Amino acid sequence: MTRPWRFAAEAVALLTAAVVAFPLYWMVLSAFKPEGEVQSDRPRPWTLHPTLDAFRRVFGQQDFGRYFLNSLLVAAVVVLASALIAFLAATAVTRFRFRFRTTLLVMFLVAQMVPVEALAIPLFFLMRDAGEVVPAIGLNTLGSLILPHLAFSLPFAIWMLRGFVKAVPEALEEAAYLDGASRTRFLWQILFPLAFPGLVATSVFSFISTWNDFLFARSFIVSATENSTLPMALLVFFKDEGNDWGGIMAASTVMTLPVLLFFVLVQRRLVSGLGGAVKD
Repeated sequence: MTRPWRFAAEAVALLTAAVVAFPLYWMVLSAFKPEGEVQSDRPRPWTLHPTLDAFRRVFGQQDFGRYFLNSLLVAAVVVLASALIAFLAATAVTRFRFRFRTTLLVMFLVAQMVPVEALAIPLFFLMRDAGEVVPAIGLNTLGSLILPHLAFSLPFAIWMLRGFVKAVPEALEEAAYLDGASRTRFLWQILFPLAFPGLVATSVFSFISTWNDFLFARSFIVSATENSTLPMALLVFFKDEGNDWGGIMAASTVMTLPVLLFFVLVQRRLVSGLGGAVKD
């Protein structure tokens, strides 16, 4: 690229990054602002008197720690279970020939087109009826949050991992069998490490969607507030006499930190995983 065009491209990239990052900056800034500045009708993009009062109100909530652990448990189970099931399913649809295989793959794509909001009410009745048979996945349990998120995470994860499994040459599999490796050994000691970047990429999307979920948490946790997740903690700061925007922004900042930490830990694997998916 010539220098003027390169400079223009870099300027557009920086402007886009600034626009994307500004809401996060304003969220963190509002969390540290005094209450008077947050409620001011002349907001300023800075503060000269930072305070931790909003964070004290957040951590002062009686069940905030429990909500945090519930969110962490639900997200961890969904990420691990979806990665394991998606890896096995992607291997099956890639390495084995069976009837309706193409139909099954198309159904994975169709499942992604259905809005989650349209399924909230049917899923509510499904969880209610399923709880009568298996209480662990009924309403007011963490299982009622894990199962729907697992179901919504799998189609995308399977479709994405299919490209990574398909990229592994069949000759490598045949060579492993000639060397005496069983199918199970090839699956976990050879294929799994090669597909691991794809597992990381799908795990990031699963973690973010599960961690930030409010719809299912609001719909399925009806009365057992001890099983609520972290997004439900935000409701405490919405009051009839006036919303506590400092507390809302502080709680949102706390909610964002695990996502950022998870992203930083898997950043390198994520980049290579997305690159492999695009290449496929």
